[in-house]
Amino acid sequence: MTTNNFEKTVDLLHRAMDASLIRRDVIAHNMSNSQVPNYKRQIVNFESELKRALDTEQDRPALELNLTDPRHIPNWRERDYRDVEPRRVLDYTSTYNNNGNNVDPEQELTAALENEMSYTLLTQATAFEFDQISRALR
Repeated sequence: MTTNNFEKTVDLLHRAMDASLIRRDVIAHNMSNSQVPNYKRQIVNFESELKRALDTEQDRPALELNLTDPRHIPNWRERDYRDVEPRRVLDYTSTYNNNGNNVDPEQELTAALENEMSYTLLTQATAFEFDQISRALR
């Protein structure tokens, strides 16, 4: 995986912005179904999986096994962060209403505000990265 820091940073920012847009849609879907009996809210899982993938770049073991046969199982495998995609996950662990619905409107509103602020920060970080390149080229 040979990418420069600018390319990798911008790619990560764009992936996070894409996940944020998916999260916005999921939150809106949760809110619109807040009164539907037995509806289970959805969440978007992306950042934790992305962190795991990025951590594999630095977690190379001190002793890596030599594989002499393709059927051997390696003791370490680097995971490409570009393979990580946002996933929608159903939350079956909680119940908010007596009708089996687990959408808490206050929690969804908080998540929506947090997601909006996160997206704003991501766009500002992206603009900063391109501004740095623009300044270097001048």
